[in-house]
Amino acid sequence: MTGLTHRQAEILNIARASGRVMVEELARRFEVSAQTIRKDLNDLCERRSLTRIHGGAIIASGVENLAYEARRFVAADEKKAIGAAAASLIPNGCSLFINIGTTTEEVASALTSHEDLLVITNNLNVAMLLYRHPRIEVVVAGGTVRRADGAVVGSTATQLIGQFKVDYAIIGASAIDEEGALLDFDYREVQVAQAIIANARSVMLVADSTKLRRSAPVRIAHITQIQTFVTDQELPERLATICHSKGIEVVEAMPKGADIDDSPAEVQDAAPEAAPVVRLR
Repeated sequence: MTGLTHRQAEILNIARASGRVMVEELARRFEVSAQTIRKDLNDLCERRSLTRIHGGAIIASGVENLAYEARRFVAADEKKAIGAAAASLIPNGCSLFINIGTTTEEVASALTSHEDLLVITNNLNVAMLLYRHPRIEVVVAGGTVRRADGAVVGSTATQLIGQFKVDYAIIGASAIDEEGALLDFDYREVQVAQAIIANARSVMLVADSTKLRRSAPVRIAHITQIQTFVTDQELPERLATICHSKGIEVVEAMPKGADIDDSPAEVQDAAPEAAPVVRLR
């Protein structure tokens, strides 16, 4: 890419290799100040080569999704808060689907103290989180395992999902547009998600607010097909209006203190982890 300094080109190469770069690590590597690295990262973000996260940056996404491990670092605190808020809405003694995604995995992590759950999932990471717990029965969808993230996708997984009718579905999305379309990148994954939605009595979408600023090419569903939306902050007006008009319950898992996404880079790098608070709207 033209116009980059040698250091910025190296930063971009490191980000491509490892999925993310951190301010303090780069400052030590290049023997410059953290402020200089932040400026480099901001320049790369303006070029849409990187996306800022707490303490650093990751490769920006376009028509291809971020690497799964890199996605774990995006809005990590918000995802934990969303997971805890979503799990608090799930009663003991129920059945549920959980699909692929770093946010749905946070929901699974927060469900480990629940009792008498039946969890059907196409997410091997969710299965590994839950199978050891004696009061949670786990059923894993069969089919092709996607090496990138442990998702089980394809027609076999979709067929197994269709054999169940569960109380709740916990789904994620890679992007949500202003008209309420839920979007993703892999049509095979979308087919499983659509089967999950069709075979659940109540559908809960879990997605942080960064998904409202992204785009993806494949349509999963429309937000009017869900009953509950758990996110980290207040929705944009147009999307909030859609949810209100259709009776969709919106749950905000709000971190205390400053909003990390809207804080200056210097504040982002120093911001402490916040305790989640659930607010219903």
